[in-house]
Amino acid sequence: MIIVIPLLLSCALLAPSLPAGAETLALPPPGDDLVGMQRTLPSRAEDTLLDIARRTGQGYAEIRNANPGVDPWLPGQSTPVILPSRRILPDAPRVGIVINLPEMRLYYYPSPGPGQAPQVMTYPIGIGKLGWQMPEMQTEVSGKERNPTWHVPASIRQEHAANGEIMPDRIPPGARNPLGEFALRLGRTAYLIHGSNKKYGFGMRVSHGCIRLEPAAIQTLFQQVSVGTPVRIVDQPYKVGIAAGKLYLEAHPPLLERRRETSKTTMVAASIRATGDASISVDWDKAFRVMAEAKGIPVLIGTLQPGRRP
Repeated sequence: MIIVIPLLLSCALLAPSLPAGAETLALPPPGDDLVGMQRTLPSRAEDTLLDIARRTGQGYAEIRNANPGVDPWLPGQSTPVILPSRRILPDAPRVGIVINLPEMRLYYYPSPGPGQAPQVMTYPIGIGKLGWQMPEMQTEVSGKERNPTWHVPASIRQEHAANGEIMPDRIPPGARNPLGEFALRLGRTAYLIHGSNKKYGFGMRVSHGCIRLEPAAIQTLFQQVSVGTPVRIVDQPYKVGIAAGKLYLEAHPPLLERRRETSKTTMVAASIRATGDASISVDWDKAFRVMAEAKGIPVLIGTLQPGRRP
């Protein structure tokens, strides 16, 4: 079928995480929305998808979703593993930090220096587990802290006490501190973008609300980001973008607590926003399949038509 359409939460993380790396990519020209290039990597006999994600800068959920037929714990020798490293940029201004929660990925748009081409840096992140999710918001980096002390909220001390573990009121900097060595505070909230003392959890729902980055990644971000940098937290499971006059859809599984609010209408609305006033021919049957599969890979679903949408 072809149709023409014109909180104040703590950030302690309970599960381990992966030291996944960053990608630094050239920004496309205005009007285009895709960055990066998809690759395929043969697995080694000893690999898990976690190992491959760690080596290639992918999050666990995104590499698992891109390879639904691959055993995540034993892919096997020479199994082709798709690296979902071609991405549609989130529907947000390309300035400062943009975090897309369902994608579990952070985008940072550094200000280019004289003679420099604009770039985007992107990192897999750990986000809040069910019941502890950071809300959508528009804010800014209000503070930077090296070697932060973690002031443990009463709610988390109670949660641990129920499991027989007594938590202190505060945890000073050091190996036991789950905030790692660097933290960026968001606005007037208790939310942070911070590092970790763990090895696993990037691309997973593992925190009590904050955004977690691999230690080398947060160190790089900490050095580049200044107080006052704008930060946008968005919830965009269906990213739609244009490249060379063609329309692409990149679908991720919606956050579990928001699945009832996320429908085909959400994806169609994103498609209309992406095309603006342009008339475009969309294969909606294909688009709905891409949405249902939610592999996190941009797929061609339509082509721009001459003229403007009526």
